[in-house]
Amino acid sequence: MTSGAVSVRAIRAIEALLDERGEGKTFCPSEAARALAADPADWRAHMVDIHAAVDALHASGKIALTWRGKPLDQRRGAYRIARR
Repeated sequence: MTSGAVSVRAIRAIEALLDERGEGKTFCPSEAARALAADPADWRAHMVDIHAAVDALHASGKIALTWRGKPLDQRRGAYRIARR
């Protein structure tokens, strides 16, 4: 990611997982990173892009963040992604 731009691919990966899971379901951000990785072993390299996309989608109100079923007001530590 360069100069603060949010990766369109990362946003699309998150949105695809939201559509796949449906209402009331959550997923781990690492699942979105794995969807971006050409080599399954390289998914961690995509987490910076995923986190930036999560921050943008959360700020726009499109997603909710949770941990152990409780809402989070911002991304920190372990978290899950859900449709808002």
